[in-house]
Amino acid sequence: MPILPSISGPRDLDGLTEKQLIELAQEIREFLVENVARTGGHLGPNLGVVELTVALHRVFSSPDDPFIFDTGHQSYVHKLLTGRQDFSHLRVKGGIAGYPQRAESPHDVVESSHASSSLSWADGVSRALTATGRGDRHVIAVVGDGALTGGMTWEALNNISDDNDRNLVIVVNDNGRSYAPTIGGMSRYLNRVRTAAAYKDLHHKSDRLFRAFGPVGRAVFRGVRGGTHGFLSRFTNNEALYSNLDIKYLGPIDGHDLPALLETLELAKSYGAPVIVHTITEKGRGYQPARDDEADQFHAVGRIDPVTGETLSSGGTGWTEVFSDALVSVGERRDDVIAMTAAMLRPTGLAPFAERFPDRVYDVGIAEQHAVASAAGLAFGGLHPVVALYATFMGRAFDQVLMDVALHRAGVTFVLDRAGVTGPDGPSHHGMWDLAMLQIVPHIRIAAPRDGERLREALDEAVLVDDAPTVIRFPKGDVSPELPAVERLHDGVDVLSRGESEDVLLVAIGPFAALAMDVAERLRAQGIGATVIDPRWAIPVQPSIVSMAARHRLVITIEDGIRVGGIGTRVRQVLREAGIDTAVDELGLPDEFIDHASRDQILADAGLTAAKIAQDVVSQVLGTRIPVARQTGETGTIDLPLRERR
Repeated sequence: MPILPSISGPRDLDGLTEKQLIELAQEIREFLVENVARTGGHLGPNLGVVELTVALHRVFSSPDDPFIFDTGHQSYVHKLLTGRQDFSHLRVKGGIAGYPQRAESPHDVVESSHASSSLSWADGVSRALTATGRGDRHVIAVVGDGALTGGMTWEALNNISDDNDRNLVIVVNDNGRSYAPTIGGMSRYLNRVRTAAAYKDLHHKSDRLFRAFGPVGRAVFRGVRGGTHGFLSRFTNNEALYSNLDIKYLGPIDGHDLPALLETLELAKSYGAPVIVHTITEKGRGYQPARDDEADQFHAVGRIDPVTGETLSSGGTGWTEVFSDALVSVGERRDDVIAMTAAMLRPTGLAPFAERFPDRVYDVGIAEQHAVASAAGLAFGGLHPVVALYATFMGRAFDQVLMDVALHRAGVTFVLDRAGVTGPDGPSHHGMWDLAMLQIVPHIRIAAPRDGERLREALDEAVLVDDAPTVIRFPKGDVSPELPAVERLHDGVDVLSRGESEDVLLVAIGPFAALAMDVAERLRAQGIGATVIDPRWAIPVQPSIVSMAARHRLVITIEDGIRVGGIGTRVRQVLREAGIDTAVDELGLPDEFIDHASRDQILADAGLTAAKIAQDVVSQVLGTRIPVARQTGETGTIDLPLRERR
């Protein structure tokens, strides 16, 4: 009989034999391939941690022993072992999340899926347990080797090793990859350990020797292996990595050898002080299509054929692809343009640029702060860096954007992929804070292209700016159909449509231009004239927007970011400073953490649909909803700008 359906919680593992645990691991792999193939999700990382997660839950007692995952995309096995086996709606509204989520289970502790923070969490939790008389409990942090490229990891290790009287186990899940292959000096060091002939030869020879003596020999091998791990790691000089940290090191361990994992974790559990357990795993383990995928070994997939691994969804051209082609074109014209990213070379579209210009690409690992500060230095040296990140990760480097790039008037272009609502990855991956966060940076210029042609145009314009940071942001998914302007104004603002009367001015940010056009058509059917404009460069607010706002009765801004401090807020402030009293209604996302769901579902919940917006505008024009539109014929100006009033 299958074992997995009988597992409703971690303690159900206690009665299983090692043989049954190995069978369970195989069932879990089959379950993951079958179910994630239907919904999409993070397949490769979870296939790589099956035995490791089984062993952790067998040895430790979650939730009394808190499990903290860095980054959390490898928590599917953890979910299965803690009673969540309905994956039919994985990452879908109402279904289980793709990352740990406290609302789902007390076994989930940290929901953020941003890398390199888990050891700081573990440090704090373990200190709190000790301080409150619960020091007998253990804290387990599971850290991917890619997270070791982030500075927070080493800040945390420095503090953890300064206070050694705590039950804290740090498991390094070392598969040589973060999203793609891990880069940097740390990666090269671990690669040498992982592939060292001395370690591999000693391990395999001793294994064969003991196995030659049958069951007794295998038992002896498992019994002494924990002790020989220390010898083997010293023989391959691996302890040098942690020699100055004053922290116990066990490993490297084969992360797919359940008996060895169980034995080593029991040793770590009994040590009574912080321990690093170094496990070597294979991303995509047990699923050949994932192992054959050189790009990212099925790190994240859409719907696929579970047998062949072939994708089942055939979409159009993506925003990332358009940017990727545009950057190569810029690079061919400008040899001073270089590209940077933080462990996201392929996801952000930099791979073609790297193939065309291999000496002009810098992947700094999961270290956004370093990337941005380094970009400021590159700009000082006469280059123009294009830093490509996911919008959700931009917040990690805000201080560097402000104090290293903007303060020094450095010409650096930031390209933010997956901006706005991303959908199934949930609150930590929505890129909805970038507009509000970045527009407060002095001298910054922010573009939100409405279609592929405007994206190419914005990139061409951005790399010409050598005295300030520029930002180009676009959403996840297929690029919007081309939407030509009927007129481009003197300051670069595009007029997309003019109504018969100047009743409502719709200021559409990025791909919301198509939504604004739909709203305008609905308003015309109600006898309300609507002008639709695309600022192209949303920040700074251009003079033509101010003058058009003065002539209209109502201004509506629509953006794929939070309303609080968003572009709409900036437009309203600029209008007041210019002495324009036209009412402004700022439409956008609520300042909340939005759960996982489809993009359309999230936008509908936020009221960002053509029908809802048009309905509200009609009410505002009729004077039954605030903000109320001015009456026809009223002036749009006041006597003095606010800053000149007394």
